[in-house]
Order: sequence, then C-alpha cells, then structure tokens
Amino acid sequence: MKNMFAKKLGFGLMRLPLNNPDDMADIDTKTLQSMVDVFMKQGFSYFDTAYVYTGSEEAICETLTKRYPRDSFTLTSKLPIFAVSAESDQEKIFHEQLERAGVDYFDIYLLHNVNVENYQTAQKFHSFEFMKQLKAEGKIKTLGISYHDNAELLDEVLTAHPEIEIILLQINYLDWDNDGIQSGKCYDVARKHQLPIIVMEPLKGGTLANVPKDAEKLFREYNPVASPASWAVRYAAGLDGVVMVLSGMSTMNQMLDNISYMQNFVPLNEDEKKIVATAAEIIAANITVPCTACMYCVGTCPEDIPIPQYFDLYNNRMQQTIDLPYYPQQQYYENYTKTRGKASDCVECGACEEHCPQHLKIIDLLKDVAKKFEVALPNE
Repeated sequence: MKNMFAKKLGFGLMRLPLNNPDDMADIDTKTLQSMVDVFMKQGFSYFDTAYVYTGSEEAICETLTKRYPRDSFTLTSKLPIFAVSAESDQEKIFHEQLERAGVDYFDIYLLHNVNVENYQTAQKFHSFEFMKQLKAEGKIKTLGISYHDNAELLDEVLTAHPEIEIILLQINYLDWDNDGIQSGKCYDVARKHQLPIIVMEPLKGGTLANVPKDAEKLFREYNPVASPASWAVRYAAGLDGVVMVLSGMSTMNQMLDNISYMQNFVPLNEDEKKIVATAAEIIAANITVPCTACMYCVGTCPEDIPIPQYFDLYNNRMQQTIDLPYYPQQQYYENYTKTRGKASDCVECGACEEHCPQHLKIIDLLKDVAKKFEVALPNE
C-alpha cells in the first residue's frame, strides 16, 4: 500500500497545460500525460483535482487513472457545496466525479471552499453527514475540508466537526500575516486541532514564481541556481504539520524545477527564512491586486468579464516604472474586450466577491481597471 505523503510535492490540477491559454477546457492532454509520467517515475504520486476545475477530472482519468494501478497514486477531489442547491445534488455530483475521474473511490475528499456562507449551506444540507456515509461505504478514505475564511470560524468548524481528518489551507510567505487571508492564524488553529495540513497556493497563483527584480536579486545572491518558486514551496513544506504542498504545474519546465528541489526536500535554514521575510516586504510593495487567478469569480459573472486576466494586466501595467508611448497591456485588454465583457460592464451584482477566496473588493477594483485601460480604447 502506498504512503500518500512519502514526498511532499503534490500535482495541483487546477492550472493544467492548455492548447489555447484563453480556454480552460482546451487541455493539452499529450503534455499532461508526459508530465504525469515524469511525476510518477520520480516517485511523486499525489494528485489534487476538483469538480469545478474545468476538464480536470476527465483529463486525469485519461492521463493517470486509466494508465496506472489504483494503489500507485493518491487522488483527492472536492465536493463543491457552493454549487449545491438541494441535498440530493451531493450524491449526484459525487457519482459524477467518480465517473469523470475513472475511479471507484477517492483517497481524500474535501468539502470545497469552506467559508461562512458555504459552511451554512453545508449545515443546511448535512454535508458532513453525507461525507461520513461515503467514508463508511469505502468510497472515500479520508474526510477533510479546504478552507478560505478567518481563523475564528475555522476554530468553530473544527471544534464542531471532529470527523475532519485533514485540512487544505492557503499558505505562503506573502499571506502569512495578511489580515484578510490569515494564513498564519489559520495554520495555528489547524495545529491546535492536531490536523495534518495540505498547502494550496504556495506560489500565490504564480506571484511568488515571478517576483520583482529586487526580491529575485536577494534569492540569487544567496543561491544562484534556486528559482524564486523553490523558495516559496520550501517555505510552505518546511512548516510543522504540513504533509503536502500542492503546485499547479502547467508546463514540463515548472514540474522539473519543482522536482529538482523536492526530490530530497530540505527546509529553509534560518538565513533563508530572513531572506524570505525581506522578499515578502518587497513583493507586497509591488502588488496592486493580490489575485491568484483561481477563476472562481469567472463563472458567476453575468457580463462574462475575465476578471483574473484583467487584474493580471492591471498589475503588470502598474509595475511599469517608466513612461512609454505604448503599453502592451493595453492591446491585450482591447483584445479581450472584442469577445468578453469590459471592466466597466460590471453590474455590481456581487456574485464574484461572494466566491473570491482572497476576499478582494472586485467591484471597486474593476472600476480602477476601467479607469486605467478604457480611456484609451479606440472609437469610444
């Protein structure tokens, strides 16, 4: 029987290789299969998917579960309580997930994106009781939650539900002291309840893989060959109680880099921790919108506004420190508006903010995006 936590690097299947970067459903299955093969060959065997990761469960069926013995890998998926409108939906979704993924059980099954609203829904629809029944039937082996809210609510949830065996938390060195995300405080609550911790967003949606030049200089001066991403993943993996760190790897190069330092994992030493703390200060000063491009907001927008893409363009534009006659981000924005909603099309319904794990004030931020980009749009 496999040891699901033998190595601390997990393949997060939310950001898969794509044939068309603007179409999350157009997964490059050939590249994904090669990545799965390399991952498994190097002794890594933990895979994390979810019902709402477009095409992910089906893709992992074709590239993993149809090609490897079931006991050779660990597969995690999640119950999207935010997509449930009736108690009976839970069983329908679960069986659809098994079929999509091509398995007859999940090693770990998580209640997805627990926050104050979704927790109320879970209580209303007896979601924990449903998951306990799945475990009793052998359809899931380990029951847990993924969590996006404050530490006080987390303590309440874990106290009320001792059946929770594992927790998925957003932890990275940039969010550790963030008052909105409360990575450090939520970590402390999980440790208080003696739960093993899986880490998501160790790179904060790629932010910590593409750091400002001053931060990268700090890293390179200490270790010229270590990537910025390696510092972030090692930071998370070295925390007490952390049994797995998920990385959303969308290219083979990203995977090979992660494997290079996680094959024989060594935690950060004290000097490295000090460097990371300084880097966090530099990075925080350079990010206007701390969006992780999780895409939870996109499917809820009635105006089809590509919110994460606009925030990425906005951040890049705001990081320009010299005046130029033309900014490439402007053209990319204009390209999007040909087929998608503009930032100014926002009707302020608030659906995006309800689903944002980073608790961003998306409505106000879209107004900032519109001010930056739309004044220069032609023919307006």
